[in-house]
Amino acid sequence: MEQNLAEHVLTLSLQDFRGQKKLGDKALKQLPEEGYYYVPEPESNSIAIIVNHLYGNMLSRWTDFLTSDGEKPTRNRDGEFSHDNATSKELLRRWEEGWGALFTALEGLTPVDLLRTVSIRGEAHTVIQAIHRQISHYGYHVGQLVYVAKAFRSAEWQTLSIPKGGSASFNNKMLDKHEPNQ
Repeated sequence: MEQNLAEHVLTLSLQDFRGQKKLGDKALKQLPEEGYYYVPEPESNSIAIIVNHLYGNMLSRWTDFLTSDGEKPTRNRDGEFSHDNATSKELLRRWEEGWGALFTALEGLTPVDLLRTVSIRGEAHTVIQAIHRQISHYGYHVGQLVYVAKAFRSAEWQTLSIPKGGSASFNNKMLDKHEPNQ
C-alpha cells in the first residue's frame, strides 16, 4: 500500500474513533447516576451494559493487537451483558480504559502494519479490515448509548448534532465557512 495512502487511512481511522468517543462522552456527561441503568424497554441494554460490552471488547481486541487473537481467553463476553452494580464513576473509568487501549494500539501502528494479518476468534483479517470492523461495531454501540441517554433525558436532552429545525441555518453557515474567497 502506498505510504501516503496508508498514513491517510490511519489518520482517518483515528479521527473516526475519536469522533465516536466524543459523541459518547457528550451523552454520558448528561446522565445522572440512575441514567446509566435506565432501560427504555425490556429487551434493550442499559448504558451500563453497553459501556461494559465496549470495555470488554476494546481490551480484548486492542491488547497485544498485532501479536495475539483479538478474542482473549480471559474475556467474559456473556458477563458483559449482566449488571454488576458498578457506579457511574467506575463505568466511566472502564470507558476511558477501553478507549485508551484502542488509542494506544492504533497510534502505535505504522503504514506497513495495515496489510499485516491479525486474527479475531481464529479468523484472519488484515489490520485494515480489523480496524474497520471495530469502527462499525463501536459506531453501532455508541449510537445505542446516545439513543438510550436521549430517551432517559427526554425533554432535558441537549442535542449532540444539528438541532431539529436547524438544518438550513447549519448548512448556510457551513457553505459560508467553506466558500472560496471572492
